[in-house]
Amino acid sequence: MTADSTKVRQRYDRLAPYFDGLEGFLEGLLFRRLRKKLWSQASGAHILEVGVGTGKNFPFYPDDARITAIDFSPNMLEMARRKQQRKQIAVDLALMDVQALDYADNSFDTVIASFVFCSVPKPRKGLKELYRVCKPGGQVLLLEHVLSSNKALAMMMNLFNPLILNTFGANINRQTLKSVQACPFQKIFVDPASSDMIKLIRAIK
Repeated sequence: MTADSTKVRQRYDRLAPYFDGLEGFLEGLLFRRLRKKLWSQASGAHILEVGVGTGKNFPFYPDDARITAIDFSPNMLEMARRKQQRKQIAVDLALMDVQALDYADNSFDTVIASFVFCSVPKPRKGLKELYRVCKPGGQVLLLEHVLSSNKALAMMMNLFNPLILNTFGANINRQTLKSVQACPFQKIFVDPASSDMIKLIRAIK
């Protein structure tokens, strides 16, 4: 693991016990609805969730698929494991870095991540890994917050990004859609209901 990855992992390990509480307001107001919409598009027999965190997406897992879920923070994964056991969720959990997935090429029908690539030190490397493990004709589904297209707001986001990154381990100025477009996907769709700073992206391999 690189030095940058280690720093981010340590931040999330530190925040793990408080993470659900920190995002509780936004989760109830907005994120939960978006997660549900994202997962409604998941399909296929085998699905990979990248960045499972504390298990916020567990309520939206489809009943008719095998789910594998990973995270690179041991403490976040432990929170997910406790929630999995408490709620009897059928999921295979694993400690893993999205930048170096320990899965064979063309393994999953759907690869899905929510609010993950704001934290990946090398997002394009991670996205290329998602492309690699996705089956031909399969899909990568992403829910991500991104840099605003408003110049004044983007300037403020860039200004405050170092503080947010050092505190929470997440970047608020990523251009994730451009990173997805740099991968050799056949088709890329952005949900027309997406806002300026939160994008729901569907990429077909």
